[in-house]
Amino acid sequence: MVKRISEQLNPVVDPNMNFVNPLSPALIVDDEKDICYLLNSILRRKQIHAQLAGSLAEAEKVIEKQSPSLIFLDNHLPDGLGLEYIQKLKHANPRARIVMITAHDNASEREKAYQEGADYFISKPFTKDVIYRTLEQFERNKTVE
Repeated sequence: MVKRISEQLNPVVDPNMNFVNPLSPALIVDDEKDICYLLNSILRRKQIHAQLAGSLAEAEKVIEKQSPSLIFLDNHLPDGLGLEYIQKLKHANPRARIVMITAHDNASEREKAYQEGADYFISKPFTKDVIYRTLEQFERNKTVE
């Protein structure tokens, strides 16, 4: 039996663990396990709890149960393009900050992502410093309420 990526990667969270970062909770939507592990590890260092989804359908199930403040969204997913999902995410949670992450970085995709409502656009591969700078920018601008 094959487990969905969210079942494989979402850790059991200690109920006594306090996540105080205003960017928590977050949602990582990517079908690449390595990217999910990396992002989750980086976010945990900043005390941000993240739910993980390997597809747009899995992301939708997470969003039905909680309202993530921060969403890392891959563009090329098994069940569709993240670019085409941004407005749905924004409609479901207008305060959410969306960071597009993709290996297919080009000017037209960047422009479309921003037009659809993405707050940042990050190319793969990325480093933890790029993620830290993005988080710091959100915190500095107080874009999450």
